[in-house]
Amino acid sequence: MRLQLEIAGSTLTPTAAGRVGWRGARYAFAALALGLALAGCGTVTTHTGPAPARTAGHPLVVQAGELARNGAALSGAARSENDSQIERLLNQLDNDSLAREAAALPAGDPLYNYAGRALLRRGLPLPRPFDRNLRLDPSRPPADSDGYRPPNKIAVLLPLSGGLATAASPVRDGFLAGYYGENRRRPDVVFYDTLGTAGGTLAAYDKAAAEGNDFVVGPLGRDEVSALFGKGELPVPVLALNRGTVAPPSGNASFSLSPEDEGIAAADYLLGRGARRVLVVGGGDDGQNRAVAALRARLNERGAAVSDVVGEGTADFAPFANKDGGVDAIFLAVKGASARTLMPKLALAGLGGKPRVATSYVLSGTGKPEQDRVLDGIVFPSEAWTTRGVRGLPAAASAGQTLPTARGPAARLFAFGYDAWLLSAYLERMATASDGQVTGATGTLRIDGFGNVMRTPAWSTFSSGVAVSLSDVARQ
Repeated sequence: MRLQLEIAGSTLTPTAAGRVGWRGARYAFAALALGLALAGCGTVTTHTGPAPARTAGHPLVVQAGELARNGAALSGAARSENDSQIERLLNQLDNDSLAREAAALPAGDPLYNYAGRALLRRGLPLPRPFDRNLRLDPSRPPADSDGYRPPNKIAVLLPLSGGLATAASPVRDGFLAGYYGENRRRPDVVFYDTLGTAGGTLAAYDKAAAEGNDFVVGPLGRDEVSALFGKGELPVPVLALNRGTVAPPSGNASFSLSPEDEGIAAADYLLGRGARRVLVVGGGDDGQNRAVAALRARLNERGAAVSDVVGEGTADFAPFANKDGGVDAIFLAVKGASARTLMPKLALAGLGGKPRVATSYVLSGTGKPEQDRVLDGIVFPSEAWTTRGVRGLPAAASAGQTLPTARGPAARLFAFGYDAWLLSAYLERMATASDGQVTGATGTLRIDGFGNVMRTPAWSTFSSGVAVSLSDVARQ
């Protein structure tokens, strides 16, 4: 086993003593030290059960199936709208009907991947694995009993120079922590600097493919992912580290901590608690707007709705609270300082006792319990590692003492990098088992039939002005 770090076209290989000849060596060694302390890696679980008996096709399923068959010829906005129509039809089915109809679909039916994704979003098991084209190098050694089967040689595409290196460094170090923490067979790893490579990301990918890598992790930027996936069929499969505007080509996958994912997670959380009308308070920047749009779309898919979207500067919420139909819950796409000023206004409008869910933006500008007590009860998505710990990584506070890239806001990207390693090592099991999943640092990870990693985050809340695990509060 050897580790190669390729920066701006120069491949540097550790010496027999284990030295890595590049300016970031101290971080690689810190990740190595952290990795050596790991107790194990994320776990993969598989659950299977008898398929429900086949029944005659439900009219909604027949209609959705026709859309799915026609969707293969669509692209862009037309494909997105077609997908949304399919999801709206399937979301009208109750759990038992959805499970029964999904099990009745024959292998290769284009509707199955949609139905399976709908099942996973409801926390229900798949009747069989997704129909997918998984392309792995057949020369990989057989998988271990837990599904561990990493590539032979991994290329990691990250912007390791320039301004984006600040975001890429914790991703790199989290990946290395997982890599060094594994005591079984490990692949060669080559890091390619997407900003330091002439021709950028596409050239870096071509170079990685030409140099014998059989799997690629990255790139990190949305535009880079869109450009790479826009090429269509790729010779070496990719786990992109963002969601692009182009769906992953067959045999590829994408993993993201995007605002859209937080909006979807918040909608699912509220739907699971019976909320049908949600008042949204938004801050207005791009990320917050994307979270709101995703929340609205998911609520609409499930027959719920956003009652109003109002700005964080709203002075009086009574007109929105008193509308016909009322308000069941509040969604806050704002930062901590704004949330503190909003809580008394919501209480005056009679909304103080409603469930309040926020994006992780709410942590920005917090940290003083005496000021943040007003936020008590707000629930927001968080990383499993930083809230309750993850088997295979030391506590986040301990890791932060070792690595600057594992503390503060960077801890989220560190956890993301760690999970990128897990996904590369367990991808086959996740893709081919009926309910293969990885318990990672950012949450529980699954892959749908379209190559999208679905993340169920941990949930946190404020208690006495301090952000704590929601599960810990529930046990009190």
